[in-house]
Amino acid sequence: MMSPKRTKFRKYHRGKMRGIVKVFDKVSFGEYGLQACECGWVTSRQIEAARRVITRYVRKGGKLWIRIFPDKPVTFRAAETRMGSGKGNVEYWVAVVKPGKILYEVSGISDSMSKSALRIAAYKMPVLTRILAKQ
Repeated sequence: MMSPKRTKFRKYHRGKMRGIVKVFDKVSFGEYGLQACECGWVTSRQIEAARRVITRYVRKGGKLWIRIFPDKPVTFRAAETRMGSGKGNVEYWVAVVKPGKILYEVSGISDSMSKSALRIAAYKMPVLTRILAKQ
């Protein structure tokens, strides 16, 4: 599973998920891409599950680019803990996804195969997605 080697701070605030993506909104590397249509958190487990589905589906034919990285820690307090005594421990890592962000890109395989691989990967994502072709 993906997680950063080191971060500037151990724990982060939750933050807001406002606005749309203006930078990573086009298919740059591959021929087809999976684009998010709503905002949300994608955990490192979900990113890995979709990666495995795509690589198994395309076998050795195509190339895959993962355009998101889980760099935000999510913390939980231990069960039955009293109030106070600080923030909880880091449990898992998430990638903040906003509308328009390209999550995955594939190339080197047929159109129907790449569309079906991305469609199966979309089932693993917690956000609504759509499949884009390169302009």
